[in-house]
Amino acid sequence: MVEKSDRAPLLDWEEIPTPDPNQAAPPPPPPPREEDAPPQKSSQTGGTATGIAAGTGWSSSSTANATATTTCSPTRSVTAVFASGDGSSGRPRTELLGPAWNRPEPLGSDRNVPFPGLSVRDQWEEKDQIVAVFVVTFDTRSGNMVEWCLPHDINLDGVEFKSMASGSHRITSDFIYFRKGCYFGLACFANMPVESELERGARMKSVGILSPSYTLLYRYMHFLENQVRHQLECPGQYSPLEAFYEDKKAVLPPAGNGLITACPTWSVTTINRCMHPEMKITHPAGCMSQFIQFFGEQIMVLWKFALLRKRLLIFSPPPVGVVCYRVYCCCCLANVSLPGIGVSVPELRPFFYINIADITALETELSYVACTTEKIFEEKKELYDVYVDNQNVKTHRSHLQPLLRLNAADKEKYRKLTEQRQQLLYSQEVDGDCTSNEEDLFILFFMELNNRIFQTLSEVAASTDPTLTAEHVRAMGLDPQADRSFLVHLLEVYGIDITLVIDSLCCS
Repeated sequence: MVEKSDRAPLLDWEEIPTPDPNQAAPPPPPPPREEDAPPQKSSQTGGTATGIAAGTGWSSSSTANATATTTCSPTRSVTAVFASGDGSSGRPRTELLGPAWNRPEPLGSDRNVPFPGLSVRDQWEEKDQIVAVFVVTFDTRSGNMVEWCLPHDINLDGVEFKSMASGSHRITSDFIYFRKGCYFGLACFANMPVESELERGARMKSVGILSPSYTLLYRYMHFLENQVRHQLECPGQYSPLEAFYEDKKAVLPPAGNGLITACPTWSVTTINRCMHPEMKITHPAGCMSQFIQFFGEQIMVLWKFALLRKRLLIFSPPPVGVVCYRVYCCCCLANVSLPGIGVSVPELRPFFYINIADITALETELSYVACTTEKIFEEKKELYDVYVDNQNVKTHRSHLQPLLRLNAADKEKYRKLTEQRQQLLYSQEVDGDCTSNEEDLFILFFMELNNRIFQTLSEVAASTDPTLTAEHVRAMGLDPQADRSFLVHLLEVYGIDITLVIDSLCCS
């Protein structure tokens, strides 16, 4: 009998070289000069705007028969005054909304220090921090179970279900991103037919790792794929995994969890190295393209919910890997690079794959994006605000249902996105341009859109007449009428104290 070696093939567990730790980060941008600062906007009471918000290319025409004025005050209410076409005041309406609103400090004062308290090096440097490696198996009598792990004393409760999704017995292979407490995990699953009555004709295993950050987990995807095949063919031989853990195990600081949550600058050159929040995971070529093609114009609906920091749950049967990428893409919709914006709002946290064991954790979450293969979650309406089933985006919350309807401005933004994609693909094919990719285009498109909106809102809030007019709204790429509900929610969530003057089609 020939003894088999427990050394698995392809033990080079990093797909890309580790960045040079001595490499200097790009210097922060110089502070803007006073003469370069944009002038303050002003408008007349009653709905006739005299100032135009920053931003170009988003104008659209509309016909207004009446004007609605919404005052966003630091109290817990919004007073909307509808004026008739001749400018006379109508009857005010008061809508009870959420927390108190405070006018933010004007942007621009600290632009040379994007993230105070962090050195430039600390703001982007990423390190290998593998806190655990494990093997999960399916036992015909006990179900999913952790077969082996390092370190031996780490708490992996629930990982056996996160790394082997419900319904995985129907597929041959998959990969899964997930959260375990304050850690993120990546596991590769494989299903191999065997001639064994004890295993009922199939052997199923997952090999995975945990880290405080998911930004570097993609480096080990290929290694994990090979290791799970090795575990199926040679069960119980863990030497490669032991060597991997010894080489990559984390040395965590005594306080904090080591998460990288900030970037010094925002540009195409740095966007692939660091995202905010941590939005860099690997994806197959065309991941963003598939996301756009899958949801089509519904991307603009998802964008609004993401920017409002709602709880988004995506349902899909296995395989789970492609759905984890949709979680990633949804989070990319809400990126804002302006300093100070979103500091007081809940972070849009990616949970990736979840199952019924996560119900308790989700009950306290204010904002997240997650995916699941378990249909029972659809009945747990208290756990989510938006439910995505295939391409069907829906919400059971009545105040959010107007946001499900696409308007002309949404379709125009989607047209611009697809037009830019076509131009990029043409330049790559004809000119051989390899400096840009669809991921950069997708992320920067929505980041610039979000920046334009918040830059305008901040400038209006800091002006002597904090009134947002229809012209401001159009310059932000929004529809003054159809996006009124979205704007009211946006001002509430981000605590921006302004008066909203928008066109209305009726006076009642």
